[in-house]
Amino acid sequence: MANKLVLQIEGLTVSFDGFKAVDNLNFYLEPDALHCVIGPNGAGKTTLLDMICGKTKPTAGKIYFKDTDITELMEYQITRLGIGRKFQTPSVYDQLTVLENLEISHPSPRGVLGSVFFSRSEVITRKIHEIAEKIFLIDHLDDVAGILSHGQKQWLEIGMLLMQDPELILLDEPVAGMSAREREKTAQLLNSISVGRSIIVIEHDMAFVKMVAKKVTVLHQGKLLAEGTLEKVQEDEQVKQVYLGH
Repeated sequence: MANKLVLQIEGLTVSFDGFKAVDNLNFYLEPDALHCVIGPNGAGKTTLLDMICGKTKPTAGKIYFKDTDITELMEYQITRLGIGRKFQTPSVYDQLTVLENLEISHPSPRGVLGSVFFSRSEVITRKIHEIAEKIFLIDHLDDVAGILSHGQKQWLEIGMLLMQDPELILLDEPVAGMSAREREKTAQLLNSISVGRSIIVIEHDMAFVKMVAKKVTVLHQGKLLAEGTLEKVQEDEQVKQVYLGH
């Protein structure tokens, strides 16, 4: 039996004052996929993520997460279904430690009183340590997030998403501003966390895309230009003209 799609996007369109930022787009995401979306500025990449996570509502078309139509759902409802989004700029709590940032991201059902008297369970502690190990911050659990490097903050925010166990993670330019070594470690991180979940990465850094992408979608002016392995799309004549500047 064929794997059920994690994400199914049909005829997706959004217009801003008559300008179609995304234009009749079909997009399909498989389980355990590490799928990169590339394209020049203004291609509609971030807008696509905005529509998947509910930040922007499409003008036309449908978005299905597994069997659920999420097209009209609110952002918090989409998050609860298992979709996590990381924006370009890391948004961590600078004044809290790495451990507290991870802890606060755990979706424990607790009200105001529960938050005041919250005691860290063994299960949550174990999970924090497991994730801190994955995101290369196990030795920084007691450091306040504000003193971390830019790359470490990006990893921490990915860790905060992982605390929620999303089935789909959306990452917008996760390696922007990172050193070469940090980019390599981020590739290692994404490859390790894409087992058992799917990841969509928007990225300009082609060397990084090469390190992670199982499949690549090229957008241009809101439309799908090419799709396939990185090798396949790099050989595509239209892609060469539009994206690689030939």
